[in-house]
Amino acid sequence: MFKAFSAIFLSVFLAEIGDKTQLATMLFASEAQNNKWLVFAASATALVLASAIGVLVGAQLERFVKPSTLKLIAGAGFIVIGLWTMLSRG
Repeated sequence: MFKAFSAIFLSVFLAEIGDKTQLATMLFASEAQNNKWLVFAASATALVLASAIGVLVGAQLERFVKPSTLKLIAGAGFIVIGLWTMLSRG
């Protein structure tokens, strides 16, 4: 169980570093009138809710699509997004 937790944590953590969600959170935190704890609580709650939706949708998808197929689709999606990100910066 710890191995699965660690793999999931590391994957999600690395995916979130520097993404638009983190940039939006930094933008809100940089505004002097915004309470930093409020920014943290709101952004953390939003991420938890988004993750809950992902878990619920993933659990339903598993009923119709094999997990190995989902992994292949997710991996290909990450590669496509990574390539698009690298090529669009030029």
